[in-house]
Amino acid sequence: MDQMNAIVMHEFGGPEVLRYERFPKPVPGPGEVVVEVHAVSVNRTLDLVVRAGAYGAPVKLPHILGVDPSGVVSAVGEGVAGRSVGDRVVALPWRSKPAGPLDAVGMQHLGGYAEYVKLPAQATVAIPDGLDFATATVVTRHAPQAFNLLRDRAGLKAGETVLVMGASGGLGSAGVQVAKLLGATVIAGAGAPDRVQAARGLGADHGIDYRAEDLTARVLELTGGRGVDVVFENIGDPVLFPKAFHAIARHGRLVTAGSHGGGEVTLDVKRLYLYQIAVMGSLGFTDADVMASLEAAARGDFRVLIDAILPLSRAAEAHERVAGRDGVGKILLSPKLMG
Repeated sequence: MDQMNAIVMHEFGGPEVLRYERFPKPVPGPGEVVVEVHAVSVNRTLDLVVRAGAYGAPVKLPHILGVDPSGVVSAVGEGVAGRSVGDRVVALPWRSKPAGPLDAVGMQHLGGYAEYVKLPAQATVAIPDGLDFATATVVTRHAPQAFNLLRDRAGLKAGETVLVMGASGGLGSAGVQVAKLLGATVIAGAGAPDRVQAARGLGADHGIDYRAEDLTARVLELTGGRGVDVVFENIGDPVLFPKAFHAIARHGRLVTAGSHGGGEVTLDVKRLYLYQIAVMGSLGFTDADVMASLEAAARGDFRVLIDAILPLSRAAEAHERVAGRDGVGKILLSPKLMG
């Protein structure tokens, strides 16, 4: 059987369990394509937590991480329509439709930390002309979910105000830009001055370093004491979550799709019902969300923050950098880089 280079986990643990080795190259089955990988991102929850063996869904070993690879179709299985060898594509995070967390590339199925990855053809999206692989990977990973959370779940309207937490991260930076595209005023919350500045550079109207300032007090100051209409939360930090919650205006909404800050928080139920606040979590997105995101990026209306693109062989280093919260923006791996 043909072989490829891949990052393979034979056990759960620290970054040292990520081994760069030879592995059987995938062969497409009916309805599937094989993609020659050009870029894949490193995600705190769906990579680092899975690697540590702490993810909530089972993962079978040996395993290859990587939920969002992009590249070029190199082989097409029987019955595939709409995909041909040579097509530039990016993977959707979830293999099945409707989207669900229990059938994902890089978790229940071998992922994109490899030279090649096998995907259902329906779980791929064509990359618009002029958009590079790294940008397509980051956009598809985060922007559709931001559209879903803000437009579809929160019902964010032009003229409303939104507080985006973790505003320089992958999902947070997407939330900043989607909120601006929807016509909202954006307050960017981040944990360091350079991260606040990065979010301001993406269009946020105001910025708060929530490690150095009182988040609730500053939001109330910026909104004339009213609070924000929407909080876009993707951290789940036990200290920051209550502060963001207390910055929500009457009839406001909180949407969330993240828990890398711990995930267990206190909730002021009295304020919840007195202020008639809605709290919503969602993993979903639609095809329209994906296409709107990629088209916005192709037009130049949506940008991504990329800290570094490393060779695939340096996956362990990439995990250490993400765990250490070094830099601003996403860390990606590319099998096309040597080193």
